[in-house]
Amino acid sequence: MASPPTRIQLCGRLVVELEGRRVEGELSGRQGRTLFAYLVVHRLRLAGRGELETLWGEIAPPAADASLSALLSKLRAALGPGVLEGRRELRLLLPAGAWVDVEAAFEAIHRAESCVALGEWAGAWGPARVALNVSNRPFLPGAVAPWIDERRRALEGLRLRALECVAAAGLGLEGPELAATERSARSLIEVAPFRESGYRFLMEALAARGEAAEALVVYDRLRRLLRDELGIAPTRATQDLHRVLLACS
Repeated sequence: MASPPTRIQLCGRLVVELEGRRVEGELSGRQGRTLFAYLVVHRLRLAGRGELETLWGEIAPPAADASLSALLSKLRAALGPGVLEGRRELRLLLPAGAWVDVEAAFEAIHRAESCVALGEWAGAWGPARVALNVSNRPFLPGAVAPWIDERRRALEGLRLRALECVAAAGLGLEGPELAATERSARSLIEVAPFRESGYRFLMEALAARGEAAEALVVYDRLRRLLRDELGIAPTRATQDLHRVLLACS
């Protein structure tokens, strides 16, 4: 018989399911949820109380120790016995096989990128979509802290990598998946306009649909942007693609 699931979602709506029991509603306010999220993200190591007291800023506020003690007491009660270990140094203990969305996203992007490097497009597709689906949602929406900003930046970088993997896999799979390549490429261009991979993927997707002229327009848009904003030309890889498209048009 399968064990009840343990599933934690920190991106988008907070979901905390411990061995089949939903507990996010029992976490104590925004500070309690932020404390729990920090312990989840750093669950593979011990976290000292001094570290936890500065979760909401670089300097611990007055009576931080007492406030942290109250939060930890409420958190232990919400999570149940055996989940939060330690007193001066703490660690969250989750069952084997526990699923945490941010962990799943980073593991998935590594698998997707490995498959893309090997040209295994079908193998890249699923992990790339997992990474993209997680990173498309905001990490702890509404919460503010330096460590949260750092995690959001890491997830935004992961999102760009996932968009690239989806685009590459869509090109490799061809057929209806070319639409996913185009969507991912346009998203890349929107959020990272100086990242040339988005333009190349879009050019290739358009050319694969028989729209070489549109692909050449995309190149010209990039060329003008780089010239006007940075005073540089597109990279060799992008220029080589442009020459191939000119020869085919």
